[in-house]
Amino acid sequence: MSKAALAAALAALVTALFAQTRPDGQETFGKRCGGCHTLDRDQEGPRLGGVYGRKAGTVRGFPYSDALKKSGIRWTDKTLDLWLAGPERQAPGTDMQFQVDKEEERAAIIAYLKER
Repeated sequence: MSKAALAAALAALVTALFAQTRPDGQETFGKRCGGCHTLDRDQEGPRLGGVYGRKAGTVRGFPYSDALKKSGIRWTDKTLDLWLAGPERQAPGTDMQFQVDKEEERAAIIAYLKER
C-alpha cells in the first residue's frame, strides 16, 4: 500500500471514529434541552428555532427575566457555550438554572441550533 493510500485510509478511520464518539446534536438537544425547549413553540423556556445570531430575550410574547432582557447577549458559538456552561454566570438573576457540563454536549447542541 502506498504512503498516500495509507494516509487516506488512516484519515478515514479517524474521521469515522470521531463521528462515533461525538454526540448527535438533535439527540443531545432533546435529552438536555427538550424538557423546557422546542424549536417551534414556547414551553417553560422560549422556542429556540432561529436562536443562533438572535439577541437574547427577544422572542415576542415570552416572559423573559429582566436579567436576560438587559444582558445585551447575541447568541454566537461563544455566548451559547458560556450560557450552556452556566447561565447564572453570564446573566446573574436569569430564570434558567440548568447547565450542560460536558463541552462535547454543548458543542453538539450549538451545532444543532446553528442549523435551525
